[in-house]
Amino acid sequence: MKTSALHVDEQWPYVLTLLPANLEDSARKTNALVRCRNVPDATALIRLALAYAVSDLSLKDVAAWAASLGVAEITGPGLFYRLREAEHWLTEVLAQTLQDQVKPAPKGWDLCAVDATVINGPGAEGTEWRAHVRIDPNQGTFRSVELTDEHGGEGYGRHPIQAGEVVLGDRAYATARGIYAVSQAQGYVVARFNPHTLRVCGKDRRIVSLGRRARQVPKVGAKEFHIDVPIPPIKRSKKSHKTWPLQKAIAWVSARAVAGRTRTGEVIWIVTTVEAGKASALQILQLYRVRWQIELLFKRLKSLLHLDALPSRQGPTARSWMLARLLAAALAQKLVIPTGPLSPWGYELEETRLHP
Repeated sequence: MKTSALHVDEQWPYVLTLLPANLEDSARKTNALVRCRNVPDATALIRLALAYAVSDLSLKDVAAWAASLGVAEITGPGLFYRLREAEHWLTEVLAQTLQDQVKPAPKGWDLCAVDATVINGPGAEGTEWRAHVRIDPNQGTFRSVELTDEHGGEGYGRHPIQAGEVVLGDRAYATARGIYAVSQAQGYVVARFNPHTLRVCGKDRRIVSLGRRARQVPKVGAKEFHIDVPIPPIKRSKKSHKTWPLQKAIAWVSARAVAGRTRTGEVIWIVTTVEAGKASALQILQLYRVRWQIELLFKRLKSLLHLDALPSRQGPTARSWMLARLLAAALAQKLVIPTGPLSPWGYELEETRLHP
């Protein structure tokens, strides 16, 4: 995922074909480009944003680079102002770019994985930003992202779920409300969970302790238990931690708890709403392994794109910087050289007028 050359002259013609066609209209609609003073058009503005996001140059240096190439005649403070006002526009451009990469689901189940990663600025003492990401694990590319501050918790509700979609998640997503949200969207959950924190019942709708059944899990293979997950009522107070009675459950979701052991003997628990007739217990365990693709994506974003190297913590341009860098990643995953031959690759083919 090489992004450092996205904004340079050699790559820019190809990058332009991957960006939304309505850049000018959207820039003016979101007030990112009210006047073209110093910045001639939206194309120049998006190029400045990408240059600042992926080059690690200061605002002053990016302005000097732009002037030397004739991209824009702007100062460092002027670029600061432009990027500050471009936050909503960059959000829209990123969304459109990712949407253009979404392909129709193949026959059978469509897989996606969701997770969040922390982004901090210099000198941070805790979580400052979270990027909530949804990826296509078959291709290892991300399809949607939402930026929140430290109060934005993880959950399935942050992601659009399609009917028939299998959503892979880690333990942060294995909550009763999250499982219910996916079920209501007619999707399927495959998520790791802690049997001591997720409240589950047997078919008689009495509480069962799956942790006590860990001894039934074989050394090699899988063991599954059919469960019902009660959905808790809406909390009236966030401070209340009282256990609510099962009679107040607003709904019940039929699911399976699938367990298997690692080579060290640790028991891994997976909750899934995929019916037994569609996937066996072993297939569910194998399916969960695919979730690792999102961890690899985060490693690429941070090691190659330096997404965790936020230049300012809570400054006015921090969010625009992250959006521009994520946009660079979205463009780079389309420009990457494929493993097989394609002719031509790395840009969108468009109809051109031929003059006689």
